[in-house]
Amino acid sequence: MPELPEVETVRAGLAQHVIGARVEDVEILDSRSLKRYPPGPAAFTAELIGKTFQSVVRRGKFFWLPIADDLALSGHLGMSGQVLIRSAAAPADGQTRIVLHLKKPSGEPIEFRFIDQRIFGSLAVVDLVPTSDGGPGGYSPEASVSNTIPAEAAHIARDPLDPMFNLKSVVERLSSKNTEIKRAVLDQNLISGIGNIYADESLWRSRVHYATRASDLSKRKLRELVEVATEVLQEAVEQGGTSFDEQYKNVNGESGYFVQELAAYGQTGKPCPRCGGPIRRDSWANRGSHFCPRCQRKKS
Repeated sequence: MPELPEVETVRAGLAQHVIGARVEDVEILDSRSLKRYPPGPAAFTAELIGKTFQSVVRRGKFFWLPIADDLALSGHLGMSGQVLIRSAAAPADGQTRIVLHLKKPSGEPIEFRFIDQRIFGSLAVVDLVPTSDGGPGGYSPEASVSNTIPAEAAHIARDPLDPMFNLKSVVERLSSKNTEIKRAVLDQNLISGIGNIYADESLWRSRVHYATRASDLSKRKLRELVEVATEVLQEAVEQGGTSFDEQYKNVNGESGYFVQELAAYGQTGKPCPRCGGPIRRDSWANRGSHFCPRCQRKKS
């Protein structure tokens, strides 16, 4: 599942190409990729044709492209969704579900191709509602962002790369949670954008066992963990995210390279880069937790 660095890489790539671009036509090749949009293909097409993308905004793992004061095109990448920007003359890409034919302000025609192997992702035209804190909806340094957010994402907390992320408030809320620290870090109502990969990496760097109760950690340690998680996310963004297979690509069809920096996630049996002991994987919450038993001892 793409996490913040992968979605931010897609968002930034889109921003380079589609801000100010006008939707000239829409092709729906597989209506299953509109499952979050009950009105269906005809209404989706009618809502988009003639509209101009004003910005590309992200909060956590969720991104959207405003087309009016109260409407936006939103995207969920799911497990295998990709958005590729192609020239109008580029050969077709396999497993393309939706194509938006765009005209850039320069007059250049381009195509926004939504590709999804497993069809867990989707596009939708969604309503924008005021943010609960009155601040900009999310992260978009290339263009101004209104104080609105898609209604379906209004419950999502701000992420560590958001300028309005409140570290002190997050630490306070974490310290009151009588649950495993990894479960708390993955809670998108507390901190958005962090999934299994970057949770494991952040906990490893902080020397915190995934099953330690959040309330058993000092506020100083919790602050360190959140600051480390922010560093991990920033580093991953700089390397284009983490790609393990062909299911995640940026808008140019390129893979991310943070996989080369992973110390814990997916490293089962390999030596810990810090102490040399073997990295272990425990089954946890229908997934896995990767950690070093020597460096990350559970606080009793």
